[in-house]
Amino acid sequence: MAILNEEQLVSIEFDLEEMKKNKGRLDESWLAMFGSTIKIILQDMFGGPKVPVGIRGSRSDVNAFARTLGREKNYLESVARNGLDDPRTFKNKSKLEMAIKNFEGETGLIWPFK
Repeated sequence: MAILNEEQLVSIEFDLEEMKKNKGRLDESWLAMFGSTIKIILQDMFGGPKVPVGIRGSRSDVNAFARTLGREKNYLESVARNGLDDPRTFKNKSKLEMAIKNFEGETGLIWPFK
């Protein structure tokens, strides 16, 4: 029986600057891959398996990514804790939507979840 340890995991790297340069060539498969990476990061944030992920780019782009990811986590936690119809969940959803709008405006990239 073989055991996979952390050192053997391949890290996932995203360069926001590179993605912005190639924006015209980004398609649905790229969006699915970006969404899958965000899903992996969120699973890690909720105690799931740890996969090394690196996000590169300008400070403002990386900050916008981190803020949006944090808002995504807050919204999911609120849904789990309070349900979809709770005012706190609506408030978190509104904050997430604003963070997505800011991320897309800052980077020119599409956030894969709406």
